[in-house]
Amino acid sequence: MSNPFPPEWPVPVSIAPEKLAEIQSEFAREWLRIAESMNQGGLTPPADRRFGSSAWAANPASLLAAHTYLLSAKTLNQMVDALQVTEPVRNRLRFSTMQWIEAVSPANFMATNPDVQQALIQSEGQSLRKGMENLFQDMQKGRLSQTDESKFALGENVAVTPGSVVYQNQVMQLIQYAPATDKVHKVPLLLVPPCINKYYILDLQPQNSFVRHAVEQGYTVFLVSWRNPLASDNDGIDKATWADYLQHGVLQAIDIACAISRQKQINALGFCVGGTLLASALALAHAQGKDPVSSLTLLTTLLDFEETGVLNVFVDELQAQMRETQIGAGGLMSARELGTTFSFLRPGELVWNYVVGNYLKGEAPPAFDLLYWNADGTNLPGPFFTWYFRNTYLENNLKVAGRVQIDGHALDLGTLSMPSYIYGSRDDHIVPWHSAYASSHILRGPLRFVLGASGHIAGVINPPAKNRRCYWAHDASNQPAEMPGTPENWLHGATEHAGSWWPDWSSWLATHSGPLVKAPTKSGNTRYKPLEDAPGSYVKLRA
Repeated sequence: MSNPFPPEWPVPVSIAPEKLAEIQSEFAREWLRIAESMNQGGLTPPADRRFGSSAWAANPASLLAAHTYLLSAKTLNQMVDALQVTEPVRNRLRFSTMQWIEAVSPANFMATNPDVQQALIQSEGQSLRKGMENLFQDMQKGRLSQTDESKFALGENVAVTPGSVVYQNQVMQLIQYAPATDKVHKVPLLLVPPCINKYYILDLQPQNSFVRHAVEQGYTVFLVSWRNPLASDNDGIDKATWADYLQHGVLQAIDIACAISRQKQINALGFCVGGTLLASALALAHAQGKDPVSSLTLLTTLLDFEETGVLNVFVDELQAQMRETQIGAGGLMSARELGTTFSFLRPGELVWNYVVGNYLKGEAPPAFDLLYWNADGTNLPGPFFTWYFRNTYLENNLKVAGRVQIDGHALDLGTLSMPSYIYGSRDDHIVPWHSAYASSHILRGPLRFVLGASGHIAGVINPPAKNRRCYWAHDASNQPAEMPGTPENWLHGATEHAGSWWPDWSSWLATHSGPLVKAPTKSGNTRYKPLEDAPGSYVKLRA
């Protein structure tokens, strides 16, 4: 995990005396309450899933440790909030304090976790033996297991929507999916997933596949499957740039989708970094005098990187220069480092929870397709990563017209005037929904913004059949002529709807997809012939 501290660290810090006295007084009152409850035998498990079991409830000493830990954690966070420092420094301190607090939880150690002790006794030591086996297996893999990976296989029970690879080059394969309806919309749809992870987050299992849903709604779907560069590759992929991903990735895929469908324009959707790549590529196409997309969908995408949430703790000039020195001219940003960084954004859920379950209790993590995908990370070419880091997170150059130039063409996202559907997730810690909404101030065409419940992934992968969660949108009766200036004003006028946002998007997309025509009987055309069945070979390369 990268160093979260700014280059000027250390800095002098202090807390106003009256504020410090207030924090100390509150700590003393809470500690006295805990002690009195302990003496009277009335100490109950705290409202924290780590300490809620019967084993904790039956052990007064462990309950005291849990309450003391939570009180200390609360006090530490109050002290960080009260420090008289700049907000960037405070955010880094909050992040580092969170890491320390999560790591020292009494639930994380055999000696202080009665659940672990109970499992050890009841299993006659087998839980410890199995835990050591799990640890050694993970050490061999070089990562923490979050799911039973043996239950999944690409092309067998994940990424199984029928289709064919119709093109490949150094950076991507292009998949065309087989139709599931007799008639399809005339205008096809291209999906551009993030290149930081594998594409099949959009095509997990049939019951939660976004790709399958789109195909079943009568769309001819193309999808970019990014290559996973490996250290053993010797064809120069480790020197691929942001421009390469735009020209030979997104724009090449658009050209081929147009050629196969015989359409001058297609619809395009980008997810997360894929959305940033897609919007950048369309701005580049506009600068080249082209207009190949009739509608644009952006899912949890940043175009304005002013507010990037917790990831901002890793962003400063020192980090940018270090990466540019290491891999700016060639080399790889490893999937392992990227995965570790994202896991420690939520260490309680994505790290320590599995340390306790896998190693201390000897449990096998349950099979979960999303976590299988999460563990299947990708490497990134060094020049691509360093350009992206500096021009987006550090300097926020993309949103400024003309500041970024690709192959001699100045990019201006404000030239994108096609109808756009922008989706944000309300609890997204990677792309805060306020920042997803900020794209509405950059794009110039008719806009529809939709806010879904849950986080970065679970909010997006929310199939209608499960009827879970909810979303907020402006109905036709209260749709404003212009997007409100602030996301809060937008939300104030939005209506909450139960279930998935996918049908809302599909209905919107249908209005930009032309009439229904007879579905194609085969993939590709005379120039772009099927090379292999989906999911293709690029997605099967493991970092």
